[in-house]
Amino acid sequence: MEYEGEQLRFLLALLRLSGLGASKLSEILENCSDFTQLFDASDHCQVVAGKADWALVEKDLKWLESPDCYIVHKQSTHYPSLLKEIHSAPPILFVQGNLELLTRSQIAIVGSRNPTALGCDTAMKFARHFSCMGFTITSGLAIGIDGAAHKGALLGEGSTIGVLGHGLDRIYPAAHQKLAQEILEKAGALVCEFPIGIPPAPAHFPKRNRIISGLSVGTLVVEAALNSGSLITAKLALEQGREVFAIPGSIHNPLAKGCHALIREGAKLVETAEDVLEELQGFMKYGTGFGSKGEETRQKEIPSKLESSYVALLTQIGYECTPIDSVINSSGLTARKVSGMLLELELKGYVKSVPGGYTRLLA
Repeated sequence: MEYEGEQLRFLLALLRLSGLGASKLSEILENCSDFTQLFDASDHCQVVAGKADWALVEKDLKWLESPDCYIVHKQSTHYPSLLKEIHSAPPILFVQGNLELLTRSQIAIVGSRNPTALGCDTAMKFARHFSCMGFTITSGLAIGIDGAAHKGALLGEGSTIGVLGHGLDRIYPAAHQKLAQEILEKAGALVCEFPIGIPPAPAHFPKRNRIISGLSVGTLVVEAALNSGSLITAKLALEQGREVFAIPGSIHNPLAKGCHALIREGAKLVETAEDVLEELQGFMKYGTGFGSKGEETRQKEIPSKLESSYVALLTQIGYECTPIDSVINSSGLTARKVSGMLLELELKGYVKSVPGGYTRLLA
């Protein structure tokens, strides 16, 4: 069932009524065949009608006239069946971009807004691999791991969905304006449950997280502190009966503690993309290939293309921050020689300069 004309207009008016939550609106959608009846001349409904802001409803409808902009409700054939299963599923979704992505197999990748260089690199590579296997990568368009996941997906063969905590007439954070545009240009989509003009607010993002996990067959947490919003997404996924995966890290890294907590609570420990794919075989569009032992072997062979002196230096740099003094001392080379070699390794993508030293990147 699709709503048009006056029915859609009254539905949007209901969405904007103060105090009418997702559960109540879903109940109305299921039991009411004519929304205009809720705004008749009876005393009770006059009060309801008085709360409706028709000027704002017109803004929603004006936005809907733009290319590739859609309003999807729970009775629509385009509403994703996985999302419909969750508790308090959003009764209405605003979608910009590729509407068909909503019903495709998705993997959520989430994590810290202040990740390490290795964390971003890991998120990008996993997202790219999953994208090449036919999965759509879903995340929250936030700074950090979310952004890296979207970028990795865009480098792959699939696509990506950004779930926002505000109306689709704006992009938050503003630093991701370009990323959002690239997502739309490459057949991705932006999704939210908030009408046009609703600004970002702290209370919106936990609500947004249930959509990220609800759309996805599994959620991968790359880096997360114990108080991270990413843990909310992961725990919602567990409550929704979805697979949850976490990448472990150093016991000294605060951003690994959230992942370790999830693993203790039942999340699957992930070291390679294959660890995730083993659990999601039924949702894969293509056969296995990346993340396999053959791929791992190929990755390990990459450093052999370097001269032996560079390979030896690379082994002195860990995936956590390694101070340059430590590299100099362990290599036995001069500070000038080490600095020059590190610069060349960084230009070739093997290491990254970070505050306090260098980190080794995944091959």
